[in-house]
Amino acid sequence: MHAPARKLFPMLSALDFERALAFYAEQLGGRESYRFPPEGQPAFELGIGRIDGSPALHGQALRPASGHRVELCVYVDDVDATVARLAEAGAPVLLAPRDMPWGERVAYVADPDGNLVMLTRENVS
Repeated sequence: MHAPARKLFPMLSALDFERALAFYAEQLGGRESYRFPPEGQPAFELGIGRIDGSPALHGQALRPASGHRVELCVYVDDVDATVARLAEAGAPVLLAPRDMPWGERVAYVADPDGNLVMLTRENVS
């Protein structure tokens, strides 16, 4: 039997680290839960790593040639208001808010590095 993972979270790459932090903290309300290194930039349960031109340790390109590999799901209180605020701040809206047959209201935006972010709220009937 394998031991369970102690912690699991996604890591995104960011060309403009400060802009990515502002998007997830200021625009989506993410809160800092730890820093590594302790004197370094904050990280969230969503890890954001700086792209600085250095080769990645794993040897793979940090950007896929096309398409996307990751889609983040963020539950919010008001999908429409969140999309409006993000659009006003310059985030591309990829799918306007709409009700889905499974009972959620969803919309898609892109973060500053083009990562897909699904904003959702369970519909209250």
